[in-house]
Amino acid sequence: MNEKIKMQIIPPHVGRFIKWGEEDFESFWEEVAVKAQDEIYWFRKWDKAFSWDEDIFKWYAGGITNICYNCVDYNIEKGRAGRAALIAESGETDEIKVVTYGQLLAMVMECASALRGIGVKKGDRVAIYIPTCIESVVAMLACARVGAIHVVIFAGFSGKAVADRLKLTGAKYILTQDEGTRRGKTIPLKKTIDQSLKIYPGEIKKVVVLRKNKNKEMTLMKGQDIYWEDFLKMGRGNSSAVEKMESNEPLFLLPTSGTTATPKVTVHNHGGYQIYIHAMGQWIYKLRESDVWFCTSDIGWIVGHSYNVYGPLLSGCTSILYNGTPDYPRRDMWWDIIERNKVTGLWVSPTGVRGLMKLGIEEARKHDLSSVERVFSAGEVLNPPAWQWLYEEVFGNKIPVIDHMWQTESAGPLIANPYGLSLLPIKPGSAAISVPGTKVDIVNEKSGHSMPAGEKGILIVKEPFPGLSPTLWEEHKRYLKEYWEKIPSTKSYYSGDAAYKDDDGYIWFVGRSDEVIKIAAHRVGTIEIENALMSHPAVVESGVSGVPDELKGQVACAFVVLKSGFEPSEELKKELLLHVRENMGPFVVIRGIEFVNMLPKTRSGKIMRRVMKAIWTKKDMGDISTIEEEASVNEIIDAIKRMQKCN
Repeated sequence: MNEKIKMQIIPPHVGRFIKWGEEDFESFWEEVAVKAQDEIYWFRKWDKAFSWDEDIFKWYAGGITNICYNCVDYNIEKGRAGRAALIAESGETDEIKVVTYGQLLAMVMECASALRGIGVKKGDRVAIYIPTCIESVVAMLACARVGAIHVVIFAGFSGKAVADRLKLTGAKYILTQDEGTRRGKTIPLKKTIDQSLKIYPGEIKKVVVLRKNKNKEMTLMKGQDIYWEDFLKMGRGNSSAVEKMESNEPLFLLPTSGTTATPKVTVHNHGGYQIYIHAMGQWIYKLRESDVWFCTSDIGWIVGHSYNVYGPLLSGCTSILYNGTPDYPRRDMWWDIIERNKVTGLWVSPTGVRGLMKLGIEEARKHDLSSVERVFSAGEVLNPPAWQWLYEEVFGNKIPVIDHMWQTESAGPLIANPYGLSLLPIKPGSAAISVPGTKVDIVNEKSGHSMPAGEKGILIVKEPFPGLSPTLWEEHKRYLKEYWEKIPSTKSYYSGDAAYKDDDGYIWFVGRSDEVIKIAAHRVGTIEIENALMSHPAVVESGVSGVPDELKGQVACAFVVLKSGFEPSEELKKELLLHVRENMGPFVVIRGIEFVNMLPKTRSGKIMRRVMKAIWTKKDMGDISTIEEEASVNEIIDAIKRMQKCN
């Protein structure tokens, strides 16, 4: 830790805590686990907190635990049976369900018995293709309870994307739903599963179908498909007991979100995972038993796993599950949920914030949001204009709005402001500092040398931490190659994210490493140009990509979404080009700007800049199974045609 930061920004007690985690991470994380035993129970204490032998690291080896027990049973033992564990709201149907910890335990036990009843055993992979709701969370917890490995697949993926994930994980059982809805349109989920099994039949033993529309009959495959109610009946007489899991046995598999082509299947284990997300829940989010926590993510993503489900339940608080969009059927859906439930902590992606901006401040001002104590955002950089809108206009400068960074691989926050320990000064556009117990640096991608303040490089993590995925499913060599051998001179975890440190040690992300644009001798992050564009009052969102240029090597091309009330024009394009030049300097060369209605994004809200670049260079777009709206690709194709025609 830079002494300057410690003295000027970080309170002494927090500085000492961070320094301990950097200098002796093994004893640090052992003590963290010991002190967390009030919330995380171990049937048997670990033999060794950390080991790293033959390129395989382990956390709390020999320790016996089970995250389901700690999320549900242990809360009952602490007298929380009558407390609301989950509030599930559907924007599509207006249905609201509240489940207490006592009720949740009964549902999980019933589902665990049913899983054993259909033959699920410890180590089996169980795919869950159900939207965010009570039943999908129960399924996750029940899998964990019996020692099965859950594979949650976002309930919006196509048959091909589902087939790919079934094949990658070797799932033998599928839990799905007959149908869902999105903006009032029926989504045939079971039909999608049927399509996926034609592409990849695999060795699927059972497909369990949760019926939401009981008025519609459906065709079931004899011997394979069963309804949810029959599934539960098959559990009668079977044990619902907790499977005692060694700390390093897998809890779940989750493919990465696909911004960088082919998904990698990350593995997260019972022991290290729960210690890490519980610690981050305390140190970053300040989760406590009295919280009503609203994380707007979907359970199909790592954020949904960690802070819709496991993190809040480990802390004994109430977690809101929302299935739907923020603007359907009403434009104030999220604000209404916050007011009615007296939400205290809000987690929303930058894409979500920009979407709320587009809907207008008047939607927020219809509601009493005074219960909210803090707001967190991650997934991409929370652009300063979006931060300013949320902090100043929505919440009136009264509560912290905190940007931070993490990955599917990290399970929880990696770079963040430690709000739960002590709130540091907020710098809009920066994710702040490395979280306690991690040791990061910004280095030159080729030499591995540490970069001075203000110089861009790659974020690395020098030592493993308990939340870090220890391998890729059945691809350990690929795991080592992709993450630990990327920079030969260092044995460090390669994040793939380009960033720089400022003089205070705060970290500023500028894009993925392959998205940094090299204009002549200058390295410019796509996010830096996007921030400059978004600082113009007409722009609500922008996506920037580097494209080849004969003279300068690379230049930028930009796609802009306008705020309501602004119209595309050649004059506005010129104004935006001048605005970027004035904000960043003349060295930032933009080939062209085109206006679009939407940007290509993953279902988790990340801008797919590689898709924009691939279209420009006429190369294969790679895996786009995670894309939110396929129509966005056509918009970029048309925009690039216009741009190239002008040039």
